[in-house]
Amino acid sequence: MARTGLYKSEVKKARDALIAQGKHPSVDAVRIALGNTGSKTTIHKYLRELDTEDGGASGRRASISEALQDLVERLAAQLQEEASAQIDAARAEQAAQEHRHAENLAAAHRDAEHLRGQAQRVETALQQERDAHGRACETLQQEAIARHRAEQQVADLKERLAENEAHRRSLEEKHQHAREALDHYRQAVKDQRDQDQRRHEQQLQQLQAELRQAQQTLVVKQEEVTRLNQEGARLVAELSHTRQALQQAQEFGRRQAQKLEALQSIEQRHDMLAAQLTDKDAHAQALQEQLTAALAQTGSLSTQVRELELALAQAQAKNEAQQGVVAELRTYLLASERPA
Repeated sequence: MARTGLYKSEVKKARDALIAQGKHPSVDAVRIALGNTGSKTTIHKYLRELDTEDGGASGRRASISEALQDLVERLAAQLQEEASAQIDAARAEQAAQEHRHAENLAAAHRDAEHLRGQAQRVETALQQERDAHGRACETLQQEAIARHRAEQQVADLKERLAENEAHRRSLEEKHQHAREALDHYRQAVKDQRDQDQRRHEQQLQQLQAELRQAQQTLVVKQEEVTRLNQEGARLVAELSHTRQALQQAQEFGRRQAQKLEALQSIEQRHDMLAAQLTDKDAHAQALQEQLTAALAQTGSLSTQVRELELALAQAQAKNEAQQGVVAELRTYLLASERPA
């Protein structure tokens, strides 16, 4: 390569110095005298011009050996320049290849880091699913306890309804006896009004006493009916809470199923992680089976809740029938309390 700012005067000075020393001013010798700087082609051109300029004055002719040496030197300079160009091109190509290799290596590192991040996210999601499954199990256990409590309350309510039914039958029997006694009393008054006036007054007093007792009994029964209605309302509230909790458990189960489907789609998109995530897939499958079992238990709980609602409706119907009988008895007693 030519040195920047190489002048013809410098080449002439170096050539003259070599001639003064008795040396042949070849291209390599001049270039060494210049401090190994400058292009050999440029030096050769300047030397040829200087020889042309100095040819007539000095009368010196270059010998054939000098011409051949000059030709060889020029060919060597050209070969060196071509070799330097080829070496530079090879170095540039090698540098480009090294750059591409570095970029590919960096891309591979980024891909590996991305895959490690995806594996970490999948593992985190599986852990969250395990935690959610644990919470779902606890919720189902609480629902089972609530269902057992509701069944116990329904059994208690049925027992109280049975007792109330027994009281109602006893009250109906008393009402029948009172009606028979009243019919007998009316017939006796009709046949022996004058003769049995005093007996009639005594019977009337006795009937009024029985009426007061029946009214007291009616008040007690009304209190029992009110208490049963309150128990029924409380049971309805608890059943509503149980139904709401059941719906929440079902919704939670559906969300868990959707999350499991999302995890399965992620596992399909990343087949390269299949070997590392085989155990985690097995855990996810077991979790899905447990969730299916939990959903089946939820369906059973829904059936039991519907049965409880039916039993409650039957109990309320019996209470309404009993209240109708009590109202009819009150009307009859009030009518019979009036003077004939």
